Parts: sequence; structure tokens; C-alpha cells
Amino acid sequence: MRGRDSETGEFLGASRSQQRREALDVLELAETLTGLPGGQLAALPIPEELLPHLNDARRITSHIAKKRQIAFLAKQMRRQDDEALDAIRDALDAHSEGSKRQVADMHRAEEWRLRLIEGGDDAMAAFVDTHPDADRQRLRQLVRNAKDEAARNKPPRAFRELFREIRSAFEGGNTASHDFDADVADDDSSDA
Repeated sequence: MRGRDSETGEFLGASRSQQRREALDVLELAETLTGLPGGQLAALPIPEELLPHLNDARRITSHIAKKRQIAFLAKQMRRQDDEALDAIRDALDAHSEGSKRQVADMHRAEEWRLRLIEGGDDAMAAFVDTHPDADRQRLRQLVRNAKDEAARNKPPRAFRELFREIRSAFEGGNTASHDFDADVADDDSSDA
């Protein structure tokens, strides 16, 4: 029961609204956990006593039964320390940031691949300028082969290899933060 401290007049506990918000946050976390793939779930710091309840919630396919099991999982999670729940949330946030970064790197590599195939020598010079460790000769050969494959309707072997070569240039030069916008912004800021 929430009361007031007789000396200070402050409330002793959280309000019912605050308790409800916290319970709904835990329920949302439980729903998120049940929707994760097994490999990603294994990487999270989930307490041992929650694993059977989590596995049950993942196994159940009936909508109402699943909803009821997720609510039970959330109830069990609320019994855990706040530190345990915060650790799970932090691990989820870190994983989602890592996934976003990987997707952005893949899009950047795809943009560079198309730019190299369509842009010719200017695009190659721009790529080698931003990634000096890249093998220019290998890239030229792969671009030439990718164009040839497209013209002959052959399987895109060199096209894929070009993508891998660009990704390794990103990782080797540790310049994953470079993209077209950043390059243009760097050029603009050096003029100012």
C-alpha cells in the first residue's frame, strides 16, 4: 500500500500508474523476447529461472494461450531484480544497433558496387581515395567481369565477388563510416 512518510510527507512507493507503466514495459520486453530467433536469444543474459517460461511461450502457437503465457512470463520477469532486466534491455539495444550498422554497411557496399560498375574510372578513383588499401587492379578486373556477365546473361559470380571485395576494403581500411554523403560533407567543409 502506498502511504506517506509521517516526517517528510513524501510518498513511500510508486503510484499505481507508475507501477502499471513498469508492468507494461516488462510485458513488452517479454513479447520481444518471445519473438527473437533462438541464436539471438542465446546471446542474451536471461536468468536460468526464466528460460522454461520463455521456451513455453515460444512453443505455444494458439493466440490466446500464447498471450496468457507471455503475461505469465512477464509476471515472472517482474520478480527479477531491476539489474537483470536492465542487462537484457541493454543487450537487446546493443544487438539492434549492431544489426542496423551491418545493414547500413551492406547498403553502402551495394551503392559502391553499382557506382563502380556504372561510374567507370571516376568512381574507381573515388573509391580508392576513400579506401587506399583496396586492390585497384582486382577491383577493375571484377568490374569488367561483372559487366561481361550482365551482358551475356551469365550467373553473377563476379558481381558477388565485387561486393565481397568492397566489404573487405571497408573492414581492412577501417573506414566503414565513409559513404557518399560523408565524402561530400568532407569536401564541403574543407572548402569553407
